[in-house]
Amino acid sequence: MAPPKSDRGKGVCSLPLELWPAADRTAWEAACRPAVRLTRGGTASHLKPVTRNDLQRRYGYFLDFLSRGGRLDRSSEAASRATAENVNSYIVELRDRVSSVTVHGSIAKLRQIVRLIAPGRDLQWLAEIEADLRYEMRPRSKFDRVVLTDNLVKAGLTLMTAAATTPEMKETARARTFRNGLMLALLACCPIRLKNFAALEIGRTIVELKGRWWITLSAADTKEKRPDERPIPNFLEPAITAYVQLYRPILQGENSCCHGLWLSSTDGAPMKYSTVEEVITETARSTVGVKVTPHLFRTAGSSSAAVYAPEHSHLGSAILHHIDQRADDEHYNRASSIHAAEAFATLIEEFYRRPPKDPSGD
Repeated sequence: MAPPKSDRGKGVCSLPLELWPAADRTAWEAACRPAVRLTRGGTASHLKPVTRNDLQRRYGYFLDFLSRGGRLDRSSEAASRATAENVNSYIVELRDRVSSVTVHGSIAKLRQIVRLIAPGRDLQWLAEIEADLRYEMRPRSKFDRVVLTDNLVKAGLTLMTAAATTPEMKETARARTFRNGLMLALLACCPIRLKNFAALEIGRTIVELKGRWWITLSAADTKEKRPDERPIPNFLEPAITAYVQLYRPILQGENSCCHGLWLSSTDGAPMKYSTVEEVITETARSTVGVKVTPHLFRTAGSSSAAVYAPEHSHLGSAILHHIDQRADDEHYNRASSIHAAEAFATLIEEFYRRPPKDPSGD
């Protein structure tokens, strides 16, 4: 009998790099070594930082699984623990707590990082397991989890208002609540990928220019390998400023060297990718009653563009920064992300400010 859903994954974490076995850590650091002049870089040097971070996180989960089961031999060679027996046991645990899509993705990423830190290993057996898992994938239907963007914006603004106006709320709780509300509203209006959203840094990827806040992602930051620059909607400007000037310093505490936008309320450090994902999902569930993951915010954006502005057939693909014409309902992205962001923000502001309909029909 499977354990209750609330107990699944309890105690699971991604083993930090500093706690990896020495051979794995050394091999991964060598793989990430950048090229210098005529010296070639490591096997992973060509990958984007967000991709390397994702691979490191996925391998950390595998090592954590081995550690919890007493299988982590710290004296072995790099990646030598990636055996058929260990991988199959890992898949059994994954199937109990994550979707079939995530199971496949986890093993695919495991094979990729093993190939990078131990290039000479024969991984045909792991490729075959990965192929089998690909055929087993059954993506969940998104139909019952699609929430339009204006509802997500309303939820975020409501939380921020509560944080600013509830007198009995403690200072840290007030800052955390405001942060969570801003996460919802900002990601709803600017549905960038979670890797980029979680890693936003003040002064680098979120900047204030001439009194206006912008998200500025370089070509190195994005999956499409092209810049993504978009202004933050005017109606969210006061919230961004209030968070940066008032609430973020409360979360930051004495951690003055930190530039990350999203800070933990426990130690003032930048929130991890997985923590940002969890906070957004849980905040959406508790406010709109639906478990809306960060990726579904992108679905919400595309759906909202189609529902509210069907005459602008390319708006959905533009706000998602798609480059392939098949990526968003087979419409090619011919609008710039800047113009798309402006148009989408105006659209959503119009709808979230509309008064609710009278259920009596009068």
